[in-house]
Amino acid sequence: MTLLDIPRSLHTSPRRARGTGDGEGSVQVQLDLDMRSTKTKVFAVYGKGGIGKSTTSSNLSAAFSKIGKKVLQIGCDPKHDSTFTLTKRLTPTVIDILEGVDFHTEELRPEDYVFEGYNGVMCVEAGGPPAGTGCGGYVVGQTVKLLKEHHLLEDTDVVIFDVLGDVVCGGFASPLQHAERALIVASNDFDSIFAMNRIIAAIRAKSKNYDVRLGGVIANRSKNTDEIDRFNAAIGLERVAHFPDLDVIRRSRLKKSTLFEMEPSPELEAVQNEYLRLAASLWLGTTTYDCAPMKDRDVFEFLGFE
Repeated sequence: MTLLDIPRSLHTSPRRARGTGDGEGSVQVQLDLDMRSTKTKVFAVYGKGGIGKSTTSSNLSAAFSKIGKKVLQIGCDPKHDSTFTLTKRLTPTVIDILEGVDFHTEELRPEDYVFEGYNGVMCVEAGGPPAGTGCGGYVVGQTVKLLKEHHLLEDTDVVIFDVLGDVVCGGFASPLQHAERALIVASNDFDSIFAMNRIIAAIRAKSKNYDVRLGGVIANRSKNTDEIDRFNAAIGLERVAHFPDLDVIRRSRLKKSTLFEMEPSPELEAVQNEYLRLAASLWLGTTTYDCAPMKDRDVFEFLGFE
């Protein structure tokens, strides 16, 4: 059996959640509400493709582990490199493992698809359906289902979903069903802010029927934050961290390392401290934002395009 042989109702059917809708126009696969953990703090990290979400997520996971939390990071991109710097390799995806057992989940053990990374961070790569087929929401749903079946969320303090690019379709918005807070990674440019505006719309739609709330913006790969801050002020959002475009961050990726494993330097220490500050702040609880996104055309006009 392959992913294409799975009953259509499991991965492409436009079903709605029991007893409730899932945002206007949503046609994604729905997941049981009891999949969510009641104890664990769950964050979903979104942002424009190539903005550094995986680097941000992995270093945030490492920072959480540094302050004594048990962390699970779930990569939700078919590229399956979210946990690369934590594990030092491309680990097999949940879909790869499921295909190997003809999708008989009862044959799987946690060690088949959960891999330990830096400082004890648990790492899972969900993977994705074949191009042009299936639904990313199904893949994420199966991953969370396995984690729950094997009781892996019960003793976990923090879960971080690292979500594919700026795709905000129903499928890839599915981590918002499980998350307590959604964080957006953006740089100080038009494309990132435009994507951020669209992601805010997706989070707003999900928050009507799920517990997820917007937890703020992480400025990344940016010397300045003036455009991000101006946009945030206009819609009622705030920046919760700032990571500049430093060569040491780029080199950490090339060295398959988190920033906490790199050769010490004053600028690196500043970045590490910002991650530790962010982790501590998120653990204590962040302000939530019920801001309304702009219309697409209004974003162009607001940022100076004619």
